[in-house]
Amino acid sequence: MKSWSVIPIVALIALQTGCVTGRRTLDLPVPAAAATSESNRGSVYVASVSDERKFENKPWDPSVPSIDGDVNKMSAAEKDHMIGRQRNTWGHAMGDIGLPADDSVTKKARTLVEQGLRSSGYRVIDDPKASNSVAVSVNEFWAWSTPGFVTLTFEAKMECLLTVHGADGSTHTAVIRGYGKNLGQVAKDGNWRDAYTPAFEDFEKNLGSAVGQLGLK
Repeated sequence: MKSWSVIPIVALIALQTGCVTGRRTLDLPVPAAAATSESNRGSVYVASVSDERKFENKPWDPSVPSIDGDVNKMSAAEKDHMIGRQRNTWGHAMGDIGLPADDSVTKKARTLVEQGLRSSGYRVIDDPKASNSVAVSVNEFWAWSTPGFVTLTFEAKMECLLTVHGADGSTHTAVIRGYGKNLGQVAKDGNWRDAYTPAFEDFEKNLGSAVGQLGLK
């Protein structure tokens, strides 16, 4: 009789974890920002976007970027594709999650920053002579799951340092963050996206609130 009682628990574990080994490729769309009729607050050129995230091998904290393998053997370009790590029911790190080959973390960050600036009334142009030049350092861009008895918690966080150089020689900085959380029962693609989507929305909202700190002209 006792052996039969174990079956529902094992089935629940299998249902929750799904496929957590190997590398999962996840297409991660950025939600369209709210339209704005204003575009007269100046021009902005996003000069650079760099991936400054720190990866570790076997970190105890699941929110620290890691891969299923030795991170020291990965190139900067390969790291730029990595966006999360899967874990099994016991919390052990398993497979990792990457963006498609034609996408990257720096591309996503650029899209979010440019979209957030447009929503705040700025024209984003591809011209270094713009009245403002912005450098973006991506410090955090990661998702992870935490196992529970019935549900899995999926979390995603972002942090970018924006450095604005004005035409008048001034320099201003601001740290913009975003966080998202989703609860699900299976480690499927949609549950990971549903953690990133609110993180993206939170990031753009916080960017709009921080525009005054950036000294944009």
